[in-house]
Amino acid sequence: MATGLWRAPLITMGIAAIGAAITFALAFPAPFLTGPAIAVTLAGLAGVKTQALPLRLRDAVFVILGLTIGQGVTPEVLNAMQAWPLTLAALAGSLFAIILLTPPVLVRFWSMDAVTAFLSSSPGHLSYVLGLSEGVKADLRTVSIVQSIRVLALTLLVPVAVAVSNQVPAKALEMPAETAPLPLVAMMIAAAIAGYLLQRLRLPAAFLIGGMLVSMMAHVTGLVSGIMPYWLASAAFVALGGLIGSRFSGVTWLQLRRAFSAGIFVTVLGVALAAVFAVIAHWLTGMDLIAVLIAFAPGGLETMAAMSVILGIDPTFVASHHIARLLMLTAIVPFFVLRGRGK
Repeated sequence: MATGLWRAPLITMGIAAIGAAITFALAFPAPFLTGPAIAVTLAGLAGVKTQALPLRLRDAVFVILGLTIGQGVTPEVLNAMQAWPLTLAALAGSLFAIILLTPPVLVRFWSMDAVTAFLSSSPGHLSYVLGLSEGVKADLRTVSIVQSIRVLALTLLVPVAVAVSNQVPAKALEMPAETAPLPLVAMMIAAAIAGYLLQRLRLPAAFLIGGMLVSMMAHVTGLVSGIMPYWLASAAFVALGGLIGSRFSGVTWLQLRRAFSAGIFVTVLGVALAAVFAVIAHWLTGMDLIAVLIAFAPGGLETMAAMSVILGIDPTFVASHHIARLLMLTAIVPFFVLRGRGK
């Protein structure tokens, strides 16, 4: 029975590893994330039963990703935070623009009810949106497909767009020293405890945020130096790519076709609106445009934060803005869902 329980996750991770190897050989942008996402998605659509890692292993992956994200925090980075209030204000503007302009179009042209339309267009983490939708009358299958298409599309397109723009920062090529084993293990334990406590508080992406907070405090205070071992970070990225692709398991081509156009619309409009406000923030602050674009991109917290690490873009800036977006949605989404349900 135990073997059967692990069969689908092992197959999924095997497919993800193959996808990573192929995209790495082809010098594809962010190969350890995009390759697994592509491979597992195609396998699921072809009828292969794909499944993400069991919950506890998934939490461990998010701990590693969080520690990797937080390792970029330095006193120099904190000195630059004076410009962040302006970018956070612009982010809030983009968030309101998306949730006000997108749902009416889905209601009119895709015949969705108000709650389904809002949940489908909400630019938040998929599990967060589905968690909020529990007990609410909405087409959760449609919401899941539309939101997964948004996350998958941004996972695949963001690194390509950055590579085409030829603006990948030079620091992506730097290879700092790795963190020593003892402090690394200590951070993992502390991050797991922090993630558990945050999860008890029902905070989305609790173990990723816990890992990021522990890593940030350890690095900014000088208690820990260096970066996550390359092989361990790469393995976590592969697992994340497999998780994204596994969301399409069990979806029929008919279901996908019906929701695909809505997903593309939500993604394109969300990216366009986010880009407009990102450009405004770039003009106001002078911060790197690519960094602001990724910070504002309406993708999943884990995905976009991991993408910033892979592309050598300040992960603290990116992750902070995506966490801020989730916190904003925490207050906004229930209000809109209740309003839509009351109609």
